[in-house]
This record gives sequence, structure tokens and C-alpha cells, in this order.
Amino acid sequence: MTALEQLDPPDRAALCAAKAQLERPTLAARLANLAGAPFERSARLLPQKVREVVAQVTHTAILRALRVALASSTWRVGSRLPRRFTKWASAATGAAGGFFGLPALAIEMPISTLLILRGITDIARESGEDLSDPEAQLACVQVFALGGFARNDDAAETGYYATRAGLATAVREAAEYVARHGVGEGAPVLVRLASAIAARFGLVVSDKLVLAALPVVGAAGGDTLNALFASHFERVAQGHFTVRRLERRYGAAVVREAYQAVAAVS
Repeated sequence: MTALEQLDPPDRAALCAAKAQLERPTLAARLANLAGAPFERSARLLPQKVREVVAQVTHTAILRALRVALASSTWRVGSRLPRRFTKWASAATGAAGGFFGLPALAIEMPISTLLILRGITDIARESGEDLSDPEAQLACVQVFALGGFARNDDAAETGYYATRAGLATAVREAAEYVARHGVGEGAPVLVRLASAIAARFGLVVSDKLVLAALPVVGAAGGDTLNALFASHFERVAQGHFTVRRLERRYGAAVVREAYQAVAAVS
């Protein structure tokens, strides 16, 4: 019996849906549709100074998101906000950021990131994650790295599972540190994890900046861009936490092999 055949039919369907959500995340394509033109990876289109600003801002935003996510009382049952509200609030910050331009990025991005994190943690809870567990809390912030695949990435195995594997040591060390010491200011393990996640997250932020600078997109407003930005990461979160739910039921090795089988035939 193959790994895919070991999954119950509803779980096979769920894994196929997760693969569609995780393989080559489609934010760049959706932004290209908004622009009405093909869209290439934006990192090389931005001036060096802007790339440095993006790197600094995304690192700060992810580090703050890590600290908030690891404060388990933040996500206690009953504290959730309607997902529609988080999308609306994220769009509103985008409108403000679009009005003030690049100088506002340092203010807008940490706020937008935390608002998107709220939606991600709700998806995690609905998928059966125990958000009192530091590892599950860190898995929520991992979504920002999983949503930053480059357009020349190979199959989903190369993107999704390679990114998880690349972060695994940093996530494990951070979870162990938090379990022993709590969330420390400037803890090196959290700084290292934030840097690794921000490197991928910055790709998507760069895409958004380049598209926002185009006249046809700028006319649509930062609120539209941020609404797409938020829904993109919620889509990735749905795929990620579906895979994790299946791993808890069938084992990580079985689900990974089944995922590879789905990717090979699609």
C-alpha cells in the first residue's frame, strides 16, 4: 500500500487541496493580474537602498511577530477576532502606507504582519493546533517564510518541505529556549529564526512594493494590495496546517511521501 493509499479519502482530498495552496503560492500572479502585465521577481528591480530598508523592516516585523506569538495569553481561547475584521484592518494599514509611501513601511509592515498573524493563528486553532505549545506558536510565524517561494522554485517538495527543513533546527532551538527561559529580549535563537523567516518574507514584501509603484496599481490603492497580501498568507496557512494535521494523524514520513506522490501527478 502506497503512502497516499494509507490516507482516508477525505484526507487525500485535503492533502490535494493543501498542495494546491502551498505549491508556487500565487501572490505574484494575482498582483500581475492587478497590474495587467507579466510580473517578474522584484528583488532585482529595487534599488539597493530600498532592498536594505525592506530587509531591516521585515526582520523587525517578524521578530515582533515571534514575540507576540510566543506570548500564549495573546491567543487564548475567546480572544480571536473575526477574520473579516483582520482583513479589513490590514487593508486599512495598506491604504495609509500607500499614501505615505516607503517611509511609512517601517510603521505599516509590523502592524500588517501582526494583523495577518491573527488570521493565521485562528486557522491553526481550527486545524487542531495547541497554541499553548511554543512549537505550534512558532509554526504560525513560519507561514511568513512558506509564503515567499521564488518564481523559479521547483516543485512544491523543493519549496514547501525544503523551507520547513531549512527552518527546523532554528525552530527547535527557539522552542526549547522559550520552554526553559520564556521570551527573552534579544534572545539570539529568536533573532536567528527571525532572520531566516524574514529572508523569505522579504521577497513577497518586495513584490508588493514594486507593484504599488506602478501607476495602474497605485490607482487601485494600498488597501487592495494589502487585502491580497493578507489573503495570500491565510491561504498558505490553510495548506500548512492541513499538512501538520495530517502528520499528527498518519506520521510525518507518510504524509511527506503522499504529498510527493500528489505533486508528481499534478
